[in-house]
Amino acid sequence: MGDVAVGARSGRDEGEERPDDAVAHETEEDGALEKPHRSFWKELPLLIGIALLLALLIKTFLVQAFSIPSDSMQDTLQRGDRVLVDKLTPWFGSEPERGEVVVFHDPANWLSGEPTPEPNIAQKALSWIGLMPSAEEKDLIKRTIAIGGDTVECKKGGPVVVNGKALDEPYIYPGNTACDDHPFGPLKVPEGKIWVMGDHRQNSQDSRYHMEDSTQGFVPVDKVVGRAVVIAWPVTRWSTLPIPDTFDQPGIGNQAAATALGLGAAGLAPVGLGPGALGLAGAVPLVMWRRRKLTGGRTDG
Repeated sequence: MGDVAVGARSGRDEGEERPDDAVAHETEEDGALEKPHRSFWKELPLLIGIALLLALLIKTFLVQAFSIPSDSMQDTLQRGDRVLVDKLTPWFGSEPERGEVVVFHDPANWLSGEPTPEPNIAQKALSWIGLMPSAEEKDLIKRTIAIGGDTVECKKGGPVVVNGKALDEPYIYPGNTACDDHPFGPLKVPEGKIWVMGDHRQNSQDSRYHMEDSTQGFVPVDKVVGRAVVIAWPVTRWSTLPIPDTFDQPGIGNQAAATALGLGAAGLAPVGLGPGALGLAGAVPLVMWRRRKLTGGRTDG
């Protein structure tokens, strides 16, 4: 009687396999037992790790933040500004163009005698992955005035002249002259080199002051880190660093071509938060994809 009552309540005959038993049995045989849902906190280290890796790759190949340590580029750049430098286009063979603001490695001890701050461990780690500018690298930032093959000169009381075309330079620091403190030229810029000058002409130890060096004041193109395209910090000074119109006048030479992959002065603005933010943005979808794969595409409801 007892067996009959049990069978009646369950609605099946004795020995019949329940559907859920069959599913469990099949799952165990296939070795595909469902994995438990992992919490956000267990995924967080993975998210951070991916973000840091992406930030390092972005800093190495795409964009890097640099801090402005002096007044040599006023009023375009102020001491303490953070700029984002496009490092991608040089990988595609692009070379600096006239009018671009570029960051370059010290070509011939231009910074000799300049103090270099000693960062702490945290600053070293953050600068290594690109979350803050490096304090140890001896880099300079100036405006490219002439490129390989150009003839450049500047006489006292006159403007800078490139290939016979006088430059109209509204970016020069108010009250400064084009070159009265150190006239030069005419000079022929060798191929593979650039001639650079600071916008604060009377407070810039630029190419004019290093003509007796081994590089004769010219900066080798392979020393150029990249073009500064955006002032990213402080937020009150957010702006791009376009090429001035004077470098587009007829006869002076070809204007800079569009930057590869849309990372030009106008296109880089959305990444104003730098490599760290880009790394985090890239890590999130990867982690979400992994979570979806682990849970078999289920959504909690």
